[in-house]
Amino acid sequence: MDTPGRPKLAKTPLELLNSPGIEPGVLHVLYTPIVGGLLGFVSVILANWAGKKPLMSGIQKHIVGLSAGVGIGVLVDKYRNEHLAKRDAIFRHYIELHPEDFPPYERVKIGDVFEPWRPIR
Repeated sequence: MDTPGRPKLAKTPLELLNSPGIEPGVLHVLYTPIVGGLLGFVSVILANWAGKKPLMSGIQKHIVGLSAGVGIGVLVDKYRNEHLAKRDAIFRHYIELHPEDFPPYERVKIGDVFEPWRPIR
């Protein structure tokens, strides 16, 4: 029942985990480093404000804060991707060891799920 232009539906949980998935977009890839860089930059501005200095004084501190924030953002993104890959590997292994717990999906149409509608007046 595959129709052209639509994604192929998985029939088993293992098939679902082994599917290639969706390629992450540009915003998804750059989100964590950008947020980290902004947090580093803003933290230097807040430190200057707390010290009663001009907000943009010591531009080298702003550059270091921005760079450190981007670096930390990249590391956090890398750790998150490794963690999610390890989690998926554990799920995949468990499903391979216990296939009886994961029967193939039965496709159910929405019309079969709902009971006939009877208006109450």
